[in-house]
Amino acid sequence: MKFSKTQRIAVISGAVVAGILVFVMKPSPLQVDAEAVRRETLTVTLGGEGMTRVRDDFTVASPVNGRVERITLEEGDFLQKNSVVTRVTPPPLDGREFEEAEARSRSAEAVLEAARAGERQVKVDLDRAERKYKRYESLYQKGAVAAETFEDLKTAWQVLQKQHQAALLNVESARYDLEAARSLLGQSGNGNTIAVLAPDSGRVLRVFEKSERVVAAGTPLVEIGNPEDIEVVIDVLSSDAVKVEPEMKAQIEEWGGGRILSGFVRTVEPAAFTKISSLGIEEKRVNIIVDLEKPEARLGDNYRVQAKIVLWQSDNILQVPVSSIFRADQGWNVFVVKGGKAFRVPVTIGKRGTYYAEVLEGLEEGDIVVIHPTNDLENGMRVKVMNK
Repeated sequence: MKFSKTQRIAVISGAVVAGILVFVMKPSPLQVDAEAVRRETLTVTLGGEGMTRVRDDFTVASPVNGRVERITLEEGDFLQKNSVVTRVTPPPLDGREFEEAEARSRSAEAVLEAARAGERQVKVDLDRAERKYKRYESLYQKGAVAAETFEDLKTAWQVLQKQHQAALLNVESARYDLEAARSLLGQSGNGNTIAVLAPDSGRVLRVFEKSERVVAAGTPLVEIGNPEDIEVVIDVLSSDAVKVEPEMKAQIEEWGGGRILSGFVRTVEPAAFTKISSLGIEEKRVNIIVDLEKPEARLGDNYRVQAKIVLWQSDNILQVPVSSIFRADQGWNVFVVKGGKAFRVPVTIGKRGTYYAEVLEGLEEGDIVVIHPTNDLENGMRVKVMNK
């Protein structure tokens, strides 16, 4: 059967029109952003807001009821140990107050003896831990002791060192309380002034009572400490605090200095506290205490910082952007780009960092995955990668 020239032209024209219609009506590829699966170091961190504080500060209080002289000290002034902070003139003591002063003096003596006994016990434990640590150190160098056992002994020895320092400070504080109580008892209301002394050398952090006035016993007058001996306190949710262990690395950010400060977790406080979030929700939070590896002179007491605690870190980890994974069919999935199309692939995810997650199964190095997949993206849909 032969077609006329007119018929052939009509058939060809119809085919061209049909092809044009198919091309015009065919949906264009969905534009997506994508990234390659790769092997790199993966770090899992726990972030939180914190503040700095002086490690060992002393609040100097009035030892007695009386009129305190005007305090001429300014914040930042340096005080030597036992230097005079101010003087307090107590009122005359009646019979009842004298008996109370005697009782306070006896109580202070008992507290001092208890503090001394506690210091002696900690010193015994410290000496025992030091001898054990040095004995195991030589065994560890010979390979006769596991590294974990050696590190535990080292940590226990360092903790006891801190406890002994705290015990010595307790003895010092109890001795000053006893001196204050005896001083009050010795005055007996004869109008003599009582010198309030600095318990340790340091700088004045705060002056609570600047002007001369009558104060009660125990009223805070000044706070003394070493602003160069700073620790960082980070409060995190109690459910996150259980993941933190002493000696974990920490990074101090957004403190105003333009660089990241390194530190390590010294302790996780054993008790939680209740805090109201910005949304009005009650949260149980725990303080994490971090020591800086190097002192930072520009940081002072009660400065705000942002911190990250390194919970886990490993090299050569197959990882995928966190923004590419999503929940579907009761598991994690990603869209993998192959031949200009996106295919949904189930994956098994391990450790999760801030921006990347560990891939245990489902992907290989070099696979291209869609990041930030939209609801419009479906399995097998044509896509065009925009961020090549």
